[in-house]
Amino acid sequence: MLLWRPKTFFSFQYADFPGGIPPDAILIKTATFPREISDNATMTHFPHLFSPITVGTVELPNRLVMGSMHTGFEEHLAAIPAMTAYFVERAKGGTALMVTGGFSPTESGRLMPFGGEFTPEFAEAHQPMTAAVHDAGGRILLQLLHSGRYGYHADVVSCSATHAPIAPHPARELTDTEIRELIDHYAEAARLATEVAGYDGVEIMGSEGYLLNQFLAARTNLRDDDWGGDAERRRAFPLAVARAVRAAIGPDKIFSFRISMVDLVEDGQTWEEVATFARELEAAGVDVFMSGIGWHEARVPTIVTSVPNAAWTSYAQRLRKEVSVPVIASNRINTPQIAENLLIDGHADLISMARPFLADPAFVQKAKEGRAAEINHCISCNQACLDRTFSMQIVSCLVNPRAGRELELQLTPVSAATDAVTDGAAATGQRIGVIGAGVAGLAFAEAAATRGLKVEVFEAAAEVGGQFRLAAAIPGKEDYAGSLRYFSAQLDTLGVPVHTSSRVSADALLEQGFDQVVVATGVVPRIPDIEGINHPKVMNYQELLSGEQEAGQVVAVLGAGGIGVDVSEFLTREPNTPLPEWFADWGVVGNDKSPGGLGEPAAFQPLREVHLFQRKTSRIGKGLGATTGWVHRAELKRANVHGHTGVAYQRIDDDGLHYSDESGDHVLACDSVVICTGQESNTLAVGDTPANAAGDTAARVHVIGGADVAAELDAERAIRQAVELAAQL
Repeated sequence: MLLWRPKTFFSFQYADFPGGIPPDAILIKTATFPREISDNATMTHFPHLFSPITVGTVELPNRLVMGSMHTGFEEHLAAIPAMTAYFVERAKGGTALMVTGGFSPTESGRLMPFGGEFTPEFAEAHQPMTAAVHDAGGRILLQLLHSGRYGYHADVVSCSATHAPIAPHPARELTDTEIRELIDHYAEAARLATEVAGYDGVEIMGSEGYLLNQFLAARTNLRDDDWGGDAERRRAFPLAVARAVRAAIGPDKIFSFRISMVDLVEDGQTWEEVATFARELEAAGVDVFMSGIGWHEARVPTIVTSVPNAAWTSYAQRLRKEVSVPVIASNRINTPQIAENLLIDGHADLISMARPFLADPAFVQKAKEGRAAEINHCISCNQACLDRTFSMQIVSCLVNPRAGRELELQLTPVSAATDAVTDGAAATGQRIGVIGAGVAGLAFAEAAATRGLKVEVFEAAAEVGGQFRLAAAIPGKEDYAGSLRYFSAQLDTLGVPVHTSSRVSADALLEQGFDQVVVATGVVPRIPDIEGINHPKVMNYQELLSGEQEAGQVVAVLGAGGIGVDVSEFLTREPNTPLPEWFADWGVVGNDKSPGGLGEPAAFQPLREVHLFQRKTSRIGKGLGATTGWVHRAELKRANVHGHTGVAYQRIDDDGLHYSDESGDHVLACDSVVICTGQESNTLAVGDTPANAAGDTAARVHVIGGADVAAELDAERAIRQAVELAAQL
């Protein structure tokens, strides 16, 4: 055994978890590692992460797995070149094992109305991709996923005739004959994946509320035949699929099963049912278990940014005591430090990260080389990944817009660019001044410097970060600060000077000899025309979140867009909620106490009384993200935030906020009024250059991010625009 232990970066205290996680799941810092790591493991900055492990008959060089994500590439044969570039870049980055998005074994199991079935045609078309991944030193599994009642098409089937609350169509009940045929379809798809397509194995999706998980739960399996009626019969179909798949792929291919550790829905599985199922799956030939947490219809968040890091790993720790094959921990693990400690403390044998590999395809390589500070962290915002999945778009990443666009958005070194206006040496010698060190300016500077351009950054404030620095103050968005640390570390490594407390204009930089100027000065709050707007109790959201001003006990928040919602959460709860308290808030008690793992949420006492106002008559939070909006609305409800819609503001005075709605005129006696009524582009730094300069001077000034378009602080658009500009110059 290796005795070396690195510095502890975090700790859990499950002992106070109300009635849920049992005492044997308490994380103990001196715990032994039940499945020993080789004494001859290469000593690195994270020795446990970078020790080899055997999965089935295959030895993997490290413990980091890129878990399955639906990318949008799965539906189209024409997308395979882009899919190949996506996986190859991550294989080159050192990822030991990758899992594709889900492919269905049958037409009825597809997620979307088109494509997604793993046919012989798809299998043959995937051969070049798997070969390219292998050439890059990686290994890859194909995930087989039958959507069951979660399909977004008319031919939806499930174990019973039910209708998922998140799906458009009710499901038809599968017949006995269809179930037996479906077992054969799984086996044939697995054979195609390994024998024809060249995959290193398959993963069966058995969690998140998809078909196999639907068979396992009394919530959805209403049958009383060979395939339902009690827990043993509910397991019969998934176990038959596992046996057939193992036989189809043979003994030498990796067989992963994504198992639902806790369903987080009423009438879900108990822990004993999960453990029994896992033991039977191991006997059926499963080589490794991937952790799955919660159903998609569950009303408990599992991967959004407000979920504490590594919140669910105690379930993987418990499963390791039930089986002898490796167990993979997943969900909200986004740094090598967290992953290393999970291995040290026996929570898992391997660590799965999905979205972190969108954020940084070189995650593994950087961690191994001791460059953890240079890892571009996933902030779990879902804005450019899961939200795009639900709108049937190709996924990308807010902090890394190249994700999913590896072929079209390349940061080619200037010296190698063939379409540069000047020769490489001259182009590299150009000086580019960046005004503003919010995420748009920082992202541009990093991307441009990566290409070899000479960049300097000028920031009027004493600190970099702009609106992202303010966002990091919001409870549940603490990870946003990691993006700023990343950009700062990268610019330092790339030798980019960053001048803070330096207010400059485009004109001034051009006069100083800069060849190009990028204006990324962001936004300023839009101040509405309300009588009394300068009253002492009034502040804008920037003044509040920066700590420049402090709110009183009763607060009116004007504007219920994303910023107004964030500010309401800032006003009502503390940041960095401890895990036991977070579980209690959401009513998670563990599936040894309740089928599905749910109980009554704990009572919550908000820090302040908050009233959230909007002029629109639509429900508050309607425009929030598809996969995160419901979480924010639930938080507002839990904090008893009073929503007011269809209002007209009259005035603010010593008595408070005067407003009217359809029921008449009102006065809210409040201590503070926080203005969140939108933003305006901050274009002061642009000056008169673009409009009045002669010749090509205007073309040398580029406006990006909020300074270009201020709508709702769209960081995804701002960073994407910045990187695209850096790739073009």
